[in-house]
Amino acid sequence: MREAGDILLVACYELGHQPLAVAWPAAFLERAGYRPALMDISVEPVDAQKLARARVIAISVPMHTALRLGVEVAARARAVNPGAHVCFFGLYATLNADFLFAHGADSVIGGEAEAPLLTLIEALEREDAAPLPAVTRPGRPAAPHLKRLDFPVPSRAGLPSIKKYAHLERDGRMELVAYVEASRGCLHRCLHCPIPPVYGGRFFAVPREIVLADVRQQIEAGARHVTFGDPDFLNGPTHALAVARALHAEWPDVTFDVTAKIEHLLRHRAHLPELARAGCLFIVSAAESLSDTVLAHLEKGHTRADIVTALETTRQAGIALRPTWVAFTPWTTLDDHRAWLDFLAERGLIDSVDPVQYGLRLLVPPGSLLLETAAFRLHLGALEEETLSYRWTHPDPRMDTLQAETAHAVAEAVEASQDAPAIFDRVRALAATAAGVAAPAPVAGEMGKGRKRPPRLTEAWFC
Repeated sequence: MREAGDILLVACYELGHQPLAVAWPAAFLERAGYRPALMDISVEPVDAQKLARARVIAISVPMHTALRLGVEVAARARAVNPGAHVCFFGLYATLNADFLFAHGADSVIGGEAEAPLLTLIEALEREDAAPLPAVTRPGRPAAPHLKRLDFPVPSRAGLPSIKKYAHLERDGRMELVAYVEASRGCLHRCLHCPIPPVYGGRFFAVPREIVLADVRQQIEAGARHVTFGDPDFLNGPTHALAVARALHAEWPDVTFDVTAKIEHLLRHRAHLPELARAGCLFIVSAAESLSDTVLAHLEKGHTRADIVTALETTRQAGIALRPTWVAFTPWTTLDDHRAWLDFLAERGLIDSVDPVQYGLRLLVPPGSLLLETAAFRLHLGALEEETLSYRWTHPDPRMDTLQAETAHAVAEAVEASQDAPAIFDRVRALAATAAGVAAPAPVAGEMGKGRKRPPRLTEAWFC
């Protein structure tokens, strides 16, 4: 188990950044004397030789897309190496344990997975089959590991260059991007989010010196911008501000972006100007909907009025807000949908929304807290193995039809490299047709190609 390649860590997809979800377990394993191989199938082909060589194949599934791709990797691993131990680890592992055990997994690990993964490998090395508390095997309930870890600096040497991942686009320039996390988990329990069923309202801060050391190695590799991938950078504002200050003190020309809840942007609005001075270019925030009815069903903790205030507050601080949206939920009416599109046009947000979001349908994976609510169960269908999510039906058939048409139209437009305003006009026209009214005047010509776009990452937001 100690030879190079005996352990293979596989990343499948992490929103277009170099996969920290395998760089961190690699560091834990290397500190214990193992020599894991790494593979990221989002930017490189599946290496059948690495699969065939490994005795343990650990597949990272921090998000839904990664889970679906990971199941395919497991099938290939079983074909070329039926004797290997296949482990799935990450946010979506314990949520989908039963499905994964039926599709090639020997074990799953959720929550703070690095220490249990190391414990599993040590047990396999000893040929010890005794149950491990934080490692789920077939026939045992899936329980995530929620204990604070002793973090090493992530090991990125075995990963593809950051040049192969998302870039920062601003002012017509492209810059390399580092990706780090200053905290993991989340204090909040938004019902549609996959984090609460696993973390249960807990979060864990990563020591500042570890975060900065990880930034340092990526800046040495050419990064000029840092994405903080914390589920919510402001869960621990004191820690977050200390990290931002230290980052700016050491690299005053390096910029960064963070993710934060609307309610945190309002609660900690006094800190936003300092974040801007430290180099924060933009903030991603899960606005989700402008309908207070939808927001209440999702228990988001903010209202439409709060979104409007957050947009103004960040603008005044000199930070661009990139709100993200779930365009279609069981409670979103056609009027809501059209009003949201009008809002994006009126507020100048078209370039701040990745077009893929126009067709996004509420994703409900196994374990979702929405499954416990009577309001959602009214619309609930079967669990679909193809999508690894529960099917739901909108009470207005026009909305299900519109969602399918919008998603298809956006996918075609993105594939054809159409400009964001043109895609928006097509989406708004589809919504008008569904409502049986004339389409609003197009915005594409009015915005023009020479407009100044807000800073963004080149990887479209997805899940």
